[in-house]
Amino acid sequence: MRLRIAVDAMGGDHAPASIVEGAIAAARAWGDTVLLVGLEPRVRAEVDRVGARGAQIEIVHADEVVGMDEPAVSSLRRKKRSSIRVAARLVADGQADAFVSAGNTGAVMANLKVALGLLDGVDRPALAAVLPNRQGVSVWLDVGANVDTRPSHLVQFAIMGFLYSRGVIGVAQPRVGVLSIGEEEGKGNEATREVARRLRACGPGINFIGNVEGRDLFSGRADVIVCDGFIGNVTLKAIEAVSETTGLFLREEIERRWLARAGALLMRGAFRSFRRRVHYEEYGGVPLLGLRGAAIIGHGRSSPRAIQNAVRVAGEFVRQKVNDRIRDEMARLPAGVVDGSDATEAEAAL
Repeated sequence: MRLRIAVDAMGGDHAPASIVEGAIAAARAWGDTVLLVGLEPRVRAEVDRVGARGAQIEIVHADEVVGMDEPAVSSLRRKKRSSIRVAARLVADGQADAFVSAGNTGAVMANLKVALGLLDGVDRPALAAVLPNRQGVSVWLDVGANVDTRPSHLVQFAIMGFLYSRGVIGVAQPRVGVLSIGEEEGKGNEATREVARRLRACGPGINFIGNVEGRDLFSGRADVIVCDGFIGNVTLKAIEAVSETTGLFLREEIERRWLARAGALLMRGAFRSFRRRVHYEEYGGVPLLGLRGAAIIGHGRSSPRAIQNAVRVAGEFVRQKVNDRIRDEMARLPAGVVDGSDATEAEAAL
């Protein structure tokens, strides 16, 4: 099935050059049609520079561009013909099957919620990052879409993450854990304990294994790790900083000694394999789960390789019918698990 993927050509630190190059590579590699949305003269110039032979590419003009530091609400109200909004409308109107952007995350989320709306049974969308671990990869959500959440939201995140892991990542029966300060059942705050109680009530279909700790982000103990967007975003950025700093320290030490430089030459293959395993561009982007449409959000610094993989992930999301599965699973849940009262233990006791 050939899909039509709308790509925000003006979103990202290196737009439109990197976006166009990656989108064309994706169209060649995956066989889908890519709709490049943005300021037509600039987009067309990049298409001509790269060359689009063998790729199904269409250019859709948008009058405005949302800056990377622009407030989300401001962009939503004042730039109704931005590349983000036009690309989102293509999906909403059925002219495209999925949306991809490496632009302003807040503006992307705000425009997608307005243009697409939320699936039945979902109160909040969630950003789901994919992280490498010792056994494969883990889906981790939410990593920034929601700062303040209720237990019912986190239960919804768990279900969406479970279905995404199974449908797109290919894990047969994903193990779901709630990020807490200890593995024991009683550990955590009132909200995490309530989330755990509700996930147990979902039954074996969700495969809830209990609490997981920060060290389990990479241990492989859980295939889906659930937390609120505040904790997720802070932790994700800390991990990125540690990774970048470790790489910098390693390069500095290699450059100081000729023997280390010689050893590095011998290990070039291992270094390349390691980079492919851990670098964000190999995972393309993160899905915004819970929308009435497929949407992948890339890193602001996305390279052409990252954009190519983001388009691939968008296509997999659609082909695996992830949204249909989320909607169907929400409808099967027992009453009160993802809706109803969100009172914590302390509030219920009053």
